[in-house]
Amino acid sequence: MTTEITSAEELRDLLGEPTPRVAGKERRVLHELDRQWLAAAPFCLIATSGADGSCDVSPKGDPPGFTLVLDDRTIAIPERPGNRRADGFHNILENPHVGLIFLVPGRSDTLRINGRATLVRDAPFFDRMVVQGHRPQLALVVEIEQVFYHCAKAFLRSELWRPETWQPDALPSRPRIVKAVEAPDVELAALQRHYGPGYARTMY
Repeated sequence: MTTEITSAEELRDLLGEPTPRVAGKERRVLHELDRQWLAAAPFCLIATSGADGSCDVSPKGDPPGFTLVLDDRTIAIPERPGNRRADGFHNILENPHVGLIFLVPGRSDTLRINGRATLVRDAPFFDRMVVQGHRPQLALVVEIEQVFYHCAKAFLRSELWRPETWQPDALPSRPRIVKAVEAPDVELAALQRHYGPGYARTMY
């Protein structure tokens, strides 16, 4: 039999209360250490939700420091060429609330930022986001409402950064996955060429 949790009180009875330090660790202004973390982070995840409650989590990556700190309460993330679905951006147009997790390879803790986002198609700071001669198509500007560090337990349990645990070949290659679930009518050889060494040249 499945037992569902239906109230905040029931959840707290099960999990317990957070310690005062954990409960009070949220901030609204970037600390110098937060700036250092953002300068070192080459990757983040951006969670959004549409007006109907539909959700999306989109990965964003660039050279370390790609997230630009505009001031103590505002950051900007450049958008690069992708698959053009723009699911998260459509959500933001309906609901500006976003949640971000910034990762630094090898670090098991993460930096969390929640806030309100806007989409900007051009601004003077775009000149500071040029990579390999390419200016971003647009930028996500986030007004920070919460910033805090998240503990390392999930990364430690998963052993995410331990190369000896990695098994990338346990799954089919990207071309085989695409053929199986996205493009069954395309020849596998064509997909292998598309996702081959030249794929990296399409990043910008």
